[in-house]
Amino acid sequence: MKRTLGLLALVAAAVVVPSVVGAQHAYVGVKACTMCHKSEKQGLQLAIWEKSKHAGAYTTLTTPRAAEVAKAKGLAKPANESPECLECHTIKGGPDAADIKQGVQCETCHGPGADYKAMGVMKVRDSAVKGGLVVWADKAAIEAMCKGCHNEKSPTAKSFDFEARWKEIAHKKPAA
Repeated sequence: MKRTLGLLALVAAAVVVPSVVGAQHAYVGVKACTMCHKSEKQGLQLAIWEKSKHAGAYTTLTTPRAAEVAKAKGLAKPANESPECLECHTIKGGPDAADIKQGVQCETCHGPGADYKAMGVMKVRDSAVKGGLVVWADKAAIEAMCKGCHNEKSPTAKSFDFEARWKEIAHKKPAA
């Protein structure tokens, strides 16, 4: 009996461990996040995002101005199809990413949510982090992340004032 249980445990480990170790977190899209992050208790995070330029970041790539920029930069594709533009105007998830038309959304900054979106996981910060939730160490780390896109490489970038822009997008962290 013990031998059978031992063999079953080995078989289970052989199947489960590689799938967990090799698993990559998947994107779920804004709707999966907003189920919980729209209340006042959660800092009205959805409302803050919806009013932000991040929510419309992809849409800006469909404008005549974006077409001019893409042409001036010699891009082979329209702005809304060019990797050079999509890199900062959408989530950076590749082909498994949620709808890119959602623009720069929750998972752009906080990581793909499939493995941390469940309430039971989110209630335990360590579990959420293990599930892929990106938690920023401090404001300097957030600023560095923001400057990955808001920098001199952007053809339409004005001088980026992190403190001013942060006030527009900052959202209260839920209590741990």
